[in-house]
Amino acid sequence: MFSSFFSTAPPTDPQSPNFHPISSKLKPTELFGELQPKDTELLCTSSGFVTETQIFYITTPDGKSIMCQLIHSSVGLWYPTIQFTCKIYDSEVQKSTWKSIHVTNFTCAPPGSDRRSCKADEFSFTYKSKPDSDYPESYTVHANPAPEVQIFLEVTRPVSASGWKVGSGDEGGYSKFGPDPSNPEGYVIHRFWPLVKASGHLVINGKATPVEGQGMFVHAIQGMRPNLVAASWNFGNFQSPDLGGVSAIQMEFTTPTAYGMKGAGSGGVTVNIGSLVVGGKLVAVTAETRSPGDANDADAPVKSRVAHLKPVMDPDTSYHKPCELLFEWAGPSILPDKPGNYKASVNVDVGDLQHPKGLVEKVDVLAEIPKVLKMAVNYVAGTKPYIYQWMNPAKLAINEPGSDAPVEVNGYMYMESTFIS
Repeated sequence: MFSSFFSTAPPTDPQSPNFHPISSKLKPTELFGELQPKDTELLCTSSGFVTETQIFYITTPDGKSIMCQLIHSSVGLWYPTIQFTCKIYDSEVQKSTWKSIHVTNFTCAPPGSDRRSCKADEFSFTYKSKPDSDYPESYTVHANPAPEVQIFLEVTRPVSASGWKVGSGDEGGYSKFGPDPSNPEGYVIHRFWPLVKASGHLVINGKATPVEGQGMFVHAIQGMRPNLVAASWNFGNFQSPDLGGVSAIQMEFTTPTAYGMKGAGSGGVTVNIGSLVVGGKLVAVTAETRSPGDANDADAPVKSRVAHLKPVMDPDTSYHKPCELLFEWAGPSILPDKPGNYKASVNVDVGDLQHPKGLVEKVDVLAEIPKVLKMAVNYVAGTKPYIYQWMNPAKLAINEPGSDAPVEVNGYMYMESTFIS
């Protein structure tokens, strides 16, 4: 969902743990942290190496996917680079429209708004608050990234699906890098709206198409050169209008060897966070940490993971792409009237190299990043970061607390697998 590939020299103390994941700090009952207003304020910093993004993912009942993204990148020595990207994909005809532009006259907290809103000549994200209503928060998304593409969306969060981060308070959501977590070398944080309703329309090549659907919103920040955050990423976003609204989202990254739970050289630590919405209500937040060599505990009360099944070498990318992806969630209910554990899983067939299924694009990351960022990281020449993107019909199996019989829900699953090193 959010990946880059920049690098500095790794920490040098081999004796100290130099990675402190939020997913290992909390008890299962402490995972849900409700978002506060400041959590979705934009930093838009111009100092240090900070990459910040806000992304809306919308899925329609007929299998269209709409992604709108702000990327604010600071590389320390240069003025921040600000991009707007969007991708519109129609799974029925397997056609995508992709735009990525550098915006002009960018403003964070435009007049009349706080730092949850921003605008430029080419797009605007406008936050609105309606306390004590069924939809207490919303964004209006307007974008005109090219003469042939216009996007107009109203995105609202239902009160029953709280925004979340892993853990509460100011430290909630932060995974920190470096021997001293009180003075970290860097960090990564994600904040989510797990379910949103969207309405509006698209105009592509002069043809207007109405949009009604549901999806999710994420605000993510990487406060360091990000190829030391992760060697790989996975992201899954299942959406279905059934049962009054079902959403299952998951983000996972695996650290490179430089950062691990036992100091430099012990990396390969996997952090996975996610959530389940059933019946329009946020019912569980999940998180798991796995270090190299950890046993696979099938009976763990909290299990949140992605498995790449039947991997094959892709000569286009030199990475082993999966032919199937398995996403699993398990965690304690946050509903007071329904104690126990929720579980869910979805297995998606994405096909082999000769017969791909639902492949939206294989993104050559080096071809997409701004030139100034390439200059800042020219020493990574020889790496080939790629993102595989898929959109497929899928069936999510949900086990509610106290029930051994899963409920199966039909919907669509948007997935990304990113290989960096």
